Amino acid sequence: MKRPEGFDERPARPDAAADGASAPRQRRTPLMPRRPSREPEPEAQEARLDPATDEPVGEAVTATADDASTTSARDRAGALAGAAGRRLGAGLSSVAGRLREYTPDEDHHDPEAERRDAERFARLTDLHDADGHGSERPIGAGVRAAETAREARVAKRRRRLLERAEVRRFTRRSRHRRAAWITAASIFLVFGVSILVAVFSPLMALQTIEIKGTNRVDETQLRQALSDQIGTPLARLDFGAIKKDIAGFPLIESYVTEEAPPHTLVVTVTERTPVVAVQSGKSFDLVDPAGIVVQSSPKQPTNMPVADIGHAKLGSSEFRTMTEVVLALPSTVRQQVTSVKGSTADDVTLTLKDGSTVVWGNPEQSDAKAALLAALVKDHAARNPGVVVEYDVSAPDNGVIRAKK
Repeated sequence: MKRPEGFDERPARPDAAADGASAPRQRRTPLMPRRPSREPEPEAQEARLDPATDEPVGEAVTATADDASTTSARDRAGALAGAAGRRLGAGLSSVAGRLREYTPDEDHHDPEAERRDAERFARLTDLHDADGHGSERPIGAGVRAAETAREARVAKRRRRLLERAEVRRFTRRSRHRRAAWITAASIFLVFGVSILVAVFSPLMALQTIEIKGTNRVDETQLRQALSDQIGTPLARLDFGAIKKDIAGFPLIESYVTEEAPPHTLVVTVTERTPVVAVQSGKSFDLVDPAGIVVQSSPKQPTNMPVADIGHAKLGSSEFRTMTEVVLALPSTVRQQVTSVKGSTADDVTLTLKDGSTVVWGNPEQSDAKAALLAALVKDHAARNPGVVVEYDVSAPDNGVIRAKK
């Protein structure tokens, strides 16, 4: 039999069935099998017998015993296929319902998932011929059970992932708050432990005292005076007691303490510097600006002026005025000053090595007066060297050089 060639290849129509032969059953779409009718086919109906002759009436009986058995087997297969399809559909419906329960957003539809479910449903419900005579049978129950179990496992894993994601999303703020509290508590704990160790632990106790800046002060005696702090943690040192111990050394003008963990205390002292000498009997006391005697000398110092305080006391306002004027002098002029006298705080007079005198006045504008005096001394030395004069710088805007009478 010829078949026309073309792109639309369709199967050729089968020839008409021969007289007396039943036509083969054709499979049709859709793939879901239709439920076979319970009524027997016309060909399979039993023939009515004539009660008189026991002969079949008319041509009703056309099927043989073999055809009847084949039809009965086909009906049973169709019934089994329909029952299997209904059970499978019910199972898939229950699985789909569970998946919808596990899905957080019921309004969301995944087209890809629906497509996969449709393909899987078609594959499971596809029936195939078993004996080549048109009889059909469903896929076994074991395959369906395995597929259902696999879908259940996938749904369970998906549910767990979704639940875990939701838990993390809803507990994000609490987790951040908990992390912040834990961090703050850890910092506070470390800080508290550090304070306890520094304050009460012998690991930070004082063991060594270093003394710096001493010249006239005995370093050994000063260290011995501070030795009562040995063994005390650095954070608990009694600086009031340290100040009281250092005050017992009058030559120390100031001091600075520095802690060098874990076991060292560094004390840097500044000793008093004498600026004038005050005659006391046959000796000379070297005195600093505060009126503290730094040391005594049997001879008059050559590089330090002698202060004539008269009836004033060391540390008085007159004495402080004289020391302030001496400290304001340039180094070149200070080396030429042999004595300083001040009857009052506004009348300070200096005497130079060549016999010249300087009328200074009060200690106000001492820097300007010192600069003016240096200029006058230089000018006089250039014009009239060796002549004894009087320099008046009490008014720094108008310096005067007078011939000394």
